[in-house]
Amino acid sequence: MDGRGDLRQYLTDSQGEEEAIPELRASQSGNQSAHWRNAVGFWILGLCNNFSYVVMLSAAYDILHHDTVPGNQSHVDPGPAPPPHNSSRFDCNPVSTAAVLLADILPTLVIKLLAPLGLHLLPYSPRVLVSGLCAAGSFLLVAFSDSVEISLCGVVLASISSGLGEVTFLSLTAIYPRAVISWWSSGTGGAGLLGALSYLGLTQAGLSPQNTLLSMLGVPALLLASYFLLLTAPEPQDPGGEEEADPATRQPLLRPEVPEAKPASSWNLSCREKWTIFKGLLYYIIPLVLVYFAEYFINQGLFELLFFQNTHLTHTQQYRWYQMLYQAGVFASRSSLRCCRIRFTWALAMLQCLNMAVLLADIWLGFLPSIYLVFLIILYEGLLGGAAYVNTFHNIALETSDKHREFAMAAACISDTLGISLSGLLALPVHNFFCRLS
Repeated sequence: MDGRGDLRQYLTDSQGEEEAIPELRASQSGNQSAHWRNAVGFWILGLCNNFSYVVMLSAAYDILHHDTVPGNQSHVDPGPAPPPHNSSRFDCNPVSTAAVLLADILPTLVIKLLAPLGLHLLPYSPRVLVSGLCAAGSFLLVAFSDSVEISLCGVVLASISSGLGEVTFLSLTAIYPRAVISWWSSGTGGAGLLGALSYLGLTQAGLSPQNTLLSMLGVPALLLASYFLLLTAPEPQDPGGEEEADPATRQPLLRPEVPEAKPASSWNLSCREKWTIFKGLLYYIIPLVLVYFAEYFINQGLFELLFFQNTHLTHTQQYRWYQMLYQAGVFASRSSLRCCRIRFTWALAMLQCLNMAVLLADIWLGFLPSIYLVFLIILYEGLLGGAAYVNTFHNIALETSDKHREFAMAAACISDTLGISLSGLLALPVHNFFCRLS
């Protein structure tokens, strides 16, 4: 009897398992679908969020060229390089392209500084909507402007869009599987490459800067569609994603004096806890500040001065190529997290500062013989910058608890903005110094 009873029990269990198999398969299929929707969604969000910011930097030389060609420079390509605007060998604009950089980054800096004080009280959806509308407004305002001042107002709108979006979406990654960080980072790298390449390609093909900017109005619409239609609702889950760091190698950012508490929203932390978390983040924040200071000092302080006259490219075209190659390097390295992970981001900061020193010395001494050698240095510069960004946020995500991760990600995103802002402030007097040289 016992044997027959065991057999009946076995058959009953087997039948139950067979009935559960379709449900299990459906669940796995649903999880796979949600995984790819979120992965693609965050990639597109990264692409669209940084797109207007990148385009404004790529168009910086054209935006500041208003006073050097008759008519509205937003509407026409400057064409062949005009005679130098002063006696300098650098063919300088009256104002450094760092002015565009500051208009494109200072509003972002203000948003990121104020975000921990109360931005979390505003739901994600209104923030995303404002970000998309500001991006569209930036393209329209710059395209139809008839002065440098109005164009810079358009650049400010692009900065508000990018800064608000970055704080919002990096915080949002805290409630999705950790793998979405690499997809977001890759998307932001793609924004750099596609933004710079599209502006370069369309203007090189003969499209005016105005029509080039108007053709990009679909990007803000894509951002809104990705957030509202593509992302799935986050579910309670282990945010560790596919891989987790070896516990023996992890060094938590929190100090022992912060008491453990049950999981709660990052924004419900006390001021003491937030300050302790921020101090722990400095190990990653300081190198990223240095990386971005060095690379944007190069991009907006030195690119315009790296003018080679022994080439078929005009000054404007050289500037656009510099921007495109830099962004190509950023895209490659921001997409490399699955292949190469770097914990010691201090090394990247030192290498980037070395790049800055080499190019600054070349502007002073003129020892680099070819623009193609500069192209390689700029590509390498982009690789370092992208690697620093993606590895910094990946390391922070690994080394913070679920409770603190959302605040930590939002707080750390001040790093790149602070470095860029400082570089823009220094680039203005450096530009003026070199342009006074005969």
